[in-house]
Amino acid sequence: KKSANDTPVLDNFGTDMTKAAEDGKLDPVVGREKEIERLAQILSRRKKNNPILIGESGVGKSAIVEGLALRIIHKKVSRILFNKRVVALDMTSVVAGTKYRGQFEERIRSILHELQKNPDIILFIDEIHTIVGAGSAAGSMDAANMLKPALARGEIQCIGATTPDEYRKNIEKDGALDRRFQKVSVEPTTTEETLQILHNIKDRYEDHHNVTYTEAALEACVNLTNRYITDRNFPDKAIDALDETGSRVHLTNIHVPKEIEEQEKLIEEAKNNKDRAVKLQNYELAANYRDTENELTARLEIIK
Repeated sequence: KKSANDTPVLDNFGTDMTKAAEDGKLDPVVGREKEIERLAQILSRRKKNNPILIGESGVGKSAIVEGLALRIIHKKVSRILFNKRVVALDMTSVVAGTKYRGQFEERIRSILHELQKNPDIILFIDEIHTIVGAGSAAGSMDAANMLKPALARGEIQCIGATTPDEYRKNIEKDGALDRRFQKVSVEPTTTEETLQILHNIKDRYEDHHNVTYTEAALEACVNLTNRYITDRNFPDKAIDALDETGSRVHLTNIHVPKEIEEQEKLIEEAKNNKDRAVKLQNYELAANYRDTENELTARLEIIK
């Protein structure tokens, strides 16, 4: 596996999703087996191996790519994809700060150069319609035109994600760009699938908000958002409700028991006494206070 040091420009403008998966920063992906399989299948082709995920916002296009990254880590993909790195490119930061003509092209060119040198990297561009016209001033090329030849020759591999509207407006009408990509449509999850997703990720949210979600609460997250929030899609709106309720309950029940408060006050007191003893160079007394502080801290953990 290539080390990350080979790609300084990419490391600057992108995030390594396989590394995030290794570090356990990605939430588990549920119920998107079919789409992840299709993604892996397209990526394993010899030619035209660039998938584009097309789905409304909030249906979990990025989550599918995260699912792929998790599978690569667990070696649950075809041998061709072993040791691949999925790097998400942030187009806005690539465009940002390119005020002189040619700076943007230079950045894209160095990214392409790094990708050609490291064939183990798969590029993920979310909102890929933004590359059409990105960075183009009069007489210069936009990012899409610079990517086309590299994609055509199969020198780089790229996963795109966009909405059906943006796809029709920007990519479909550019025949040469459209031909480079294989379409994978992503539908919103059903209520059953959404409930299953909430079951799988609730542990992360319970840890974060310090709450417990009951079965009824999870069902309410799905059913109420399904009924009342019509302008957004599953599973995003249900996960939002889950997060929002956790945050609200945590804030409304933030009374700290008196016992814990008193214990914390005693610990603080012992700490201050210890510091004072150290300043006076009375180390024996300081050691006593330190032991007291440790005992109190241990007791506090038990109370909690």
